[in-house]
Amino acid sequence: MEPLVELTDVNKIFLTDEIETHALSKITLTLCKGEYVAISGPSGCGKSTLLSVLGLLDTPSSGMYRLAGHNVESISKQQRAQVRNRDIGFIFQSFNLISDLTIEENVALPLTYRSDISKAERQQRVAEALAKVNMSHRSRHYPSQLSGGQQQRVAVARAIVGNPSILLADEPTGNLDSQNAEAVLNILDTLHQEGATICIVTHDPRSAERAQRRIVLSDGKVVGDGELVPQLTLVKEA
Repeated sequence: MEPLVELTDVNKIFLTDEIETHALSKITLTLCKGEYVAISGPSGCGKSTLLSVLGLLDTPSSGMYRLAGHNVESISKQQRAQVRNRDIGFIFQSFNLISDLTIEENVALPLTYRSDISKAERQQRVAEALAKVNMSHRSRHYPSQLSGGQQQRVAVARAIVGNPSILLADEPTGNLDSQNAEAVLNILDTLHQEGATICIVTHDPRSAERAQRRIVLSDGKVVGDGELVPQLTLVKEA
């Protein structure tokens, strides 16, 4: 499989009151195109910090980060914003929809910063993204008019509208009940089957089990990395 994300000896150190906190320590891993990867571990183990580094929301203190073959660990703030907009789709636990924009306007927002996409193409992409998450019928509504599960499905549409190289999901079912969580995970399953590369951070075993591969962190270090064994469904004889 073709490598998409390559981290080599990545460290992240936070300095507070002359105290060094090693949030990430010598992280070396590769994520390939088309993979569905879950990052798990106890609270404070570095999961969210790793996702922030992967999503170019934060920079490593040292080490190398290659995304789609390009070194991105030390590019400028403006270049980071451009790469995020073009190559990375984010799904957050708290939805992060803009309350005074309609659903279709929220989904279209990432595309408004791309001069290479015409208004007609933007409208088409928004319509296709909303259809994929079964929210076309709510396109003229506002976030406050939707349930939490519906808002998260809109957030997924916003994440995929730009055809990113990778989807990064930070506890995407953390604020949802079991039924809505299952609906969102089913959408991620479908996107993966269609070829999307997905990296999900979660402490929920149900979410992690949907992935092909699990990376386990502890104290900022990778302590486990391997393919998940599909769960067998036992059918009782009548």
